[in-house]
Amino acid sequence: MLSTNNTEVRVGPAAWDELGDELRAVRTEVFIHEQGVAPELEWDGEDAVSHHFVATTVEHPPRVVGTARLMRTGQIGRMAVLKNFRRMGIGRTLLDQAVEFALASGFARIFLHAQTHAREFYEKAGFRAADAGEFVEANIPHVEMEFVQSPRSGSSE
Repeated sequence: MLSTNNTEVRVGPAAWDELGDELRAVRTEVFIHEQGVAPELEWDGEDAVSHHFVATTVEHPPRVVGTARLMRTGQIGRMAVLKNFRRMGIGRTLLDQAVEFALASGFARIFLHAQTHAREFYEKAGFRAADAGEFVEANIPHVEMEFVQSPRSGSSE
């Protein structure tokens, strides 16, 4: 459990068929409204067959404030944390849980497409940029990164 600014947040696995509406709301806010990603790019049809992770406030009623997913290919993505809950360690905890799940599940390769401004965040979590260089996805510069080592603790993201 994470606790900052009098807010406690729990991070764990999530079933899309149970929490899909709440996860969709977080991603809509972050990717579509804040970053201008086109809805048809965000909703790629992979959610029902992916593993999801959720950050939820402990207050009553609980509120979903962050999400991440792990696809069948080993790709981690759709990591989103609502603006008022950033810099509390939620993103890092979501990422660590996705990596731990992928490792425990025997994925041969764990990778992600990082927005270039977030590259250092992912490097601190054990990812390294692949040789492919930068590319544009959803009109945002990205770099492909692969998991190469166990996550280190302590992130400010």
